[in-house]
Amino acid sequence: MSIPLLEYKPSSQNQRVAGFEVPNEDTPRLYQLENATSDGEFQNLVWAAYRQIFSEHETLQSYRQTTLETQLKNRSITVRDFVRGLAKSAVFKRLVVETNSNYRVVELTLKRLLGRAPYNKDEEIAWSIKIATQGFDGFVDALVDSEEYRRNFGENIVPYQRRRYKDRPFNLVTPRYGNYWRDKLETERYKWGDIRNFLDLARSMKITPVQSVRVQTDNIQIPDTSQTRSPQNVPVSINTPAGFPLL
Repeated sequence: MSIPLLEYKPSSQNQRVAGFEVPNEDTPRLYQLENATSDGEFQNLVWAAYRQIFSEHETLQSYRQTTLETQLKNRSITVRDFVRGLAKSAVFKRLVVETNSNYRVVELTLKRLLGRAPYNKDEEIAWSIKIATQGFDGFVDALVDSEEYRRNFGENIVPYQRRRYKDRPFNLVTPRYGNYWRDKLETERYKWGDIRNFLDLARSMKITPVQSVRVQTDNIQIPDTSQTRSPQNVPVSINTPAGFPLL
């Protein structure tokens, strides 16, 4: 029996507040399957899904899921199922899941599937428990089948970052170097706060003083290295076939 999702209180983020801004270049473009009437429009929708789920700087030709693309083009699956398949693919698991902690995986997956960041730490903990009990595939199903996903994207809209105002677009982040690993490295490298930490570090360093040696220059004898003529039977050139005479 799986553990039910823990309750958490949503925070007031931008996507939860009605907006009155004038549309501009930051307004996300909606890609809908109903509007993909030509092959070019369909390819634009497919690559929009790749950019959103795999992140734009991680989209390579080898990452394409041709089977899912064919099913979507034949309308045998919806965009929601296409997104589900991309999130469950071996590519996504290799790029995101296998290289991060559960908290980081929750953060990235929420940004890419629901178009928003986690509300707070309580939500990260709740979804991390979902991953621990039902696995990552069960976590993806819970997000894609959620009421929040259906309300915002329905069956045939590619997920997008909702109401961007800063960190845009925030799904284009490097999965392998998030705040979790950065802070972990900095914590292990430095000891912040107490000045005695730095004093102890300075005292622990072994310093070897430089020993100066006095040199007397009065009786130094410089050998005679001058040479008036070349030794006998020594070629002038090292290239013997050049035909230089021997002195």
